[in-house]
Amino acid sequence: MRIHNVGMLISESRINTVCFFMYPEFIQLMDDDIVSLTGLIAIIVDKTFIDDTRKAGIHVLSLSLYLLTQCQLKLRYSKTSLAQTLDYMALAKHNRAELLLIDQLVSKFTEQKIQKYISSTDT
Repeated sequence: MRIHNVGMLISESRINTVCFFMYPEFIQLMDDDIVSLTGLIAIIVDKTFIDDTRKAGIHVLSLSLYLLTQCQLKLRYSKTSLAQTLDYMALAKHNRAELLLIDQLVSKFTEQKIQKYISSTDT
């Protein structure tokens, strides 16, 4: 069912522009990895990052792909399922012209998590 939702988000071009803004009130509800990435951006890259809502957002599709991956990893899904998620990520990246900074970082981080999991289960 979750994969179906991601597929729907990819196919709906108008939904691809929907962002979830990282207001301080919402950050505390996010996953630890997302909070860490947001904090690092705020500290290292741009001190006004959190205050500027045009910068501090993540597309719903990027967040959905990240959460899908987290579920798959925690539930120990097969390498085939994770490879399909990598395909969805590539398709999503290709379909969107504008990627926000958090989108870029979360996408790269998610890809690396999947690749690390796949390579660790090979041995």
